[in-house]
Amino acid sequence: MAEKYNLKNPAVKRILQEVKEMQSNPSDDFMSLPLEENIFEWQFAIRGPCDTEFEGGIFHGRIQLPAEYPFKPPSFMLLTPNGRFETQTKICLSISNHHPEHWQPSWSVRTALVALIAFMPTNPNGALGSLDYKKEERRTLAIKSRDAPPRFGTPERQKVIDEIHEYVLSKAPPVPQLTTAQTPEERHPKNEEGESQVTLQNPEGNLPTEEGPQGSTAGDGIVEEHEVAANANPIPAGVRASSDVPPSVTNNQLPPKPEIRVQKPADDRLFTLAAVGLTIAILVLLLKKFMKSSGHSALFMDGS
Repeated sequence: MAEKYNLKNPAVKRILQEVKEMQSNPSDDFMSLPLEENIFEWQFAIRGPCDTEFEGGIFHGRIQLPAEYPFKPPSFMLLTPNGRFETQTKICLSISNHHPEHWQPSWSVRTALVALIAFMPTNPNGALGSLDYKKEERRTLAIKSRDAPPRFGTPERQKVIDEIHEYVLSKAPPVPQLTTAQTPEERHPKNEEGESQVTLQNPEGNLPTEEGPQGSTAGDGIVEEHEVAANANPIPAGVRASSDVPPSVTNNQLPPKPEIRVQKPADDRLFTLAAVGLTIAILVLLLKKFMKSSGHSALFMDGS
């Protein structure tokens, strides 16, 4: 494959690197390979996420990489009827060429497939190329998708599609048998808000979001929730445990801090008033003594 292309081309080098990584580190949830005649066109298949109406399904599609890849985003097209995305239509995702401002060169075909799986059970919000079928119809399409891969394009394309379908089917678990007493909602309980709690593995980091016509995000609901006990008292980030606290003592068992009472200084005003009063008393005594001595002097002079 590499002999046909200019290995100095940055896009070709990046694509060949991703092909090698995809083959050396395969996933049970998806598979994708480029065409021999054109490595900028990839065929893929993803498994429907568990505990959703897409569970058990194998959904094929096509990825077209631009000549400026990875600096410009690819386009995506679904080939298998699924009730979530239109078939043979370029769908609008924040990881697709409809929103080049959201694309990051660090993302890859693997990242895009992980994101696409996450988008499957989300609300379409009227995004281009999205559908909003009922859950029962989507379940029917998911089961039917296992029977045979879609027919699309040239014989070489079809050969790649068939190989990918066989691989993903070999990794897929049996189709879940749903009864009136066992639905996906009952096998996967809902939270207090009535939303199904779907756990999706995301080895590539944060997933992009799908945007509707008003810029609303349909992927915002895909979050990993971590339950915190009501009586938990976590240590804030960045604060290290003090060496003065024994390891066996938890935050809830720490002794109360000792109350330190600071004695207020004496009132200086009382001291000042006492000093002033004492001074005045001394002055009065001195004045009386002076006046008395003055009176005696006057009498002595008169008598003389």
